[in-house]
Amino acid sequence: MREFDETDKEKKSGRIKLPPNPAGLSEEKLSEIRTRVAESLESGYLPCPAAWKIARQSGVVRIAVGAVADEMGKRVVDCQIGCFKVDKTPFGTQEPARLSPEISAEILRLNEENSLTCEAVFTVAKTYRLKPTDIAGEINALGLKVSACQLGCF
Repeated sequence: MREFDETDKEKKSGRIKLPPNPAGLSEEKLSEIRTRVAESLESGYLPCPAAWKIARQSGVVRIAVGAVADEMGKRVVDCQIGCFKVDKTPFGTQEPARLSPEISAEILRLNEENSLTCEAVFTVAKTYRLKPTDIAGEINALGLKVSACQLGCF
């Protein structure tokens, strides 16, 4: 894997329009987040679950942690819904088990409303007491895409 460099930043900014400090945090709070990000790196990368933990511990929105990681040139890895993988599926060669028609209908409704976001995946998973990757597997099986990563990655 490699660093999140200037070319990557430019490419991402063409897809996602985020201000450098989307939560309007003080320099003191940004410094705290930078320190926590640096302490949470694994092999130079920031795991998604660690970013969520930083947001929770710092009392900030997740997008702020993602923006700091971008600023620091650190890639987010280990997406909790299976993104950032070469094969674009959290299941490797195994096909995910299809979920109930009720859950599929909920996913399709969210997609029709342009609300099939990362946050919605977690909400549906919690509602049905499933793992977010289970919901993501159904989304993949339906040929849909999740938008609006809570860390601002996509």
